[in-house]
Amino acid sequence: MKEKSKHQVDMPANRETVAKNPLTVCVTGGAGFIGSAVIRQLINETNHRVVNFDKLTYAACLKSVGSASKSDRYVFVQGDVAESRDVELMYEAHKPDIIMHLAAESHVDRSIDGPGLFLHTNVHGTYTMLQGALKHYRGLSAVDRERFVFLHVSTDEIYGSLGETGLFTEDSQVCPSSPYSASKASADHLVRAWTHTYGLPTVTTNCSNNYGPCQFPEKLIPLMVLRGLAGEPLPVYGSGLQVRDWLHVEDHARALWLVATTGAIGRDYLIGGSSERTNLQVVHGICDALDERFPQRAPHASLIEHVKDRPGHDHRYAIDASRIESELGWRATHTFEEGLSDTIDWYLKNESWWRPLQERYEGQRLGADSKAAK
Repeated sequence: MKEKSKHQVDMPANRETVAKNPLTVCVTGGAGFIGSAVIRQLINETNHRVVNFDKLTYAACLKSVGSASKSDRYVFVQGDVAESRDVELMYEAHKPDIIMHLAAESHVDRSIDGPGLFLHTNVHGTYTMLQGALKHYRGLSAVDRERFVFLHVSTDEIYGSLGETGLFTEDSQVCPSSPYSASKASADHLVRAWTHTYGLPTVTTNCSNNYGPCQFPEKLIPLMVLRGLAGEPLPVYGSGLQVRDWLHVEDHARALWLVATTGAIGRDYLIGGSSERTNLQVVHGICDALDERFPQRAPHASLIEHVKDRPGHDHRYAIDASRIESELGWRATHTFEEGLSDTIDWYLKNESWWRPLQERYEGQRLGADSKAAK
């Protein structure tokens, strides 16, 4: 028998059964990297209706939803999770059965330069979504309450940095190091409080570093791929020996739906790919792959440049995903080497997707000065 967490509450929920019937699922941040992967899977592999609720900030791209946007079960609603009126209108118009809350500012470097936006979107936005959900939930019938759940999607960065050994678990101490991770930790606490105090059915996930198709070019893997293609320097922070656990976005999307429909209310689930690599190993892997595809430009590793490290850069993240594996039967299906190769090929074949986004972000260094916060 699984051990009950201190935040878990006893609430009737036969969600495994009701999820087999058509539901309305609201994905906040559905034009983003992970959100669009969730939408593609829901439209392509289920019979559920999907509401894509997105503000369309700099990193959003509606093209990432792909052919799912043509489905009569898909609708896009432009709105801000931090604006109560936008949130109220979404709940009233679409009456979602499941909220998958992914909308967030997520780039650590940007949080160093401008933490205020991260607090606004990640903390106040989560609060606003919770308040809207609570009002909506209280107005539901008993049967509809059985279906409703608010899934909050968070990060392993809330736990701070690990030493050379050990893994994050759901019981690890929360010790965020950056404005980004602090804002996500704050949001996590709000979600748990809305379950414990108000009885709102919620569940929280914390994931490791995602990679795969449709990731905005400021993130490590697409940044290195696109700069390598252009023959531009590949900036590596500090020694490059910082360790991250890499999770393919499609594996993550499957895990999120599994948690939303079968996870225990009030429980936390860590999601990781069991693929620890140093940043330098990842960059060298990208260089090797580009050498194979474009041998005339080899060696791409000659483009690597070590630059000043990010302030407060966490040394190592690694996840123990045994809870979601043992309780819900989830497993990551992508090896990192295969997933990275497929991801590189996707960027090579989809310049029409990334070129317009790259014009919004030209690879400029962000978060280099710890005094730049405003």
